[in-house]
Amino acid sequence: MPQQPDTTAITAGRDGSPSLSPALWPSTVWESADLDDATRRATGQRSDHFYSRFSNPTVTQFEKAIAELEGAEAALAFGSGMGAIASLVLALCGTGSHIVAQNNIYGATATFLRGPCARFGIETTFVDPTVPGAFAAAVIPGRTMLVLAESPSNPLLTIANLQELGAIAGPFTVVDSTMATPLGQRPLDFGVDIVLHSATKGIGGHNDALLGVLAGESDLLNEIWSYSVMHGSVASPHDALNALRGIRTLGVRVERQNNSALTVVHALSSHPAVTAVHHPFLESHPQHTIARTQMRFGGSVLSFELAGGIDACHTFVNNLSLAHIATSFGGPETLVCHPATSTQVGLDANTLNALGVTPGLLRLSLGLEDARDIVADITFALSKI
Repeated sequence: MPQQPDTTAITAGRDGSPSLSPALWPSTVWESADLDDATRRATGQRSDHFYSRFSNPTVTQFEKAIAELEGAEAALAFGSGMGAIASLVLALCGTGSHIVAQNNIYGATATFLRGPCARFGIETTFVDPTVPGAFAAAVIPGRTMLVLAESPSNPLLTIANLQELGAIAGPFTVVDSTMATPLGQRPLDFGVDIVLHSATKGIGGHNDALLGVLAGESDLLNEIWSYSVMHGSVASPHDALNALRGIRTLGVRVERQNNSALTVVHALSSHPAVTAVHHPFLESHPQHTIARTQMRFGGSVLSFELAGGIDACHTFVNNLSLAHIATSFGGPETLVCHPATSTQVGLDANTLNALGVTPGLLRLSLGLEDARDIVADITFALSKI
């Protein structure tokens, strides 16, 4: 019987055990019955009772839960979000390959594409995701292997048109949907080939799990898995267990954090010290209509610009008492960071300016505190500028 996404978060990834809590399998290796059995396990696809670099029962349970939430045939977990991105790119691309990626993408992803990928002879063309048809126009037939989008983007919350991405023929299309979580949007429903998450963030939801995950067609993920076994960016069963726990509360967490984000963006929008606020469900967002069409929730992260630049940012964060200075998002605590000197620090000044990551930009991740307390904390800090 069809069910709502919040219900799927409770029912997904269960293995039929009478225990309502998933089992932790900390073992790195399993005994084989005989040499023939050992060969079957060593040569089988994603055996989770052989060696944990290949797979692990707890990790498999997490992967099944993500696949169900994303409406995918399968999912594949990694030791981090960047482990997922690096394994994906290096599994599908080689010298002479071409990638199309949006320009306002997570800083570590951009650094990876501009650094190691370029050194390996993998060329990347960066495009503006807000320009209709920009991704498709940059595809080079026969060379482009991946089209990589991030929606909403980090830290400016730009939206990529998922319908346009899903219609691109030839290369594999990938959407980093970390900001949205599987309950905020499902890119595969729009024809996108692979959805990617840093499950460290909203999926895990408690700042105690380091994980990345891909979801898509089984055959494609099996090909990526064959490479990932050599790459070795392995998901820990301990982190997978924590992420499974996070999935069970994903519905209530996402709803509360998204509602808090909307409360805060409206408070910031009317403050004289703030020159711009970025959140896809804010009516003034330039892609608000697209966001409302393809997303259930606008996300728990927002960013805003202070007129006084980096000096104002220092004053603001130094006067916060509830929000914590930290670079992650999606956890129970409200977090603030300065993207130009943290999440995007690997980019040069010209690139940062071109992307709109200015010295006065701050990113805020809404936690589970009462929204009234968060607004009071922010309002007090702004009064000190």
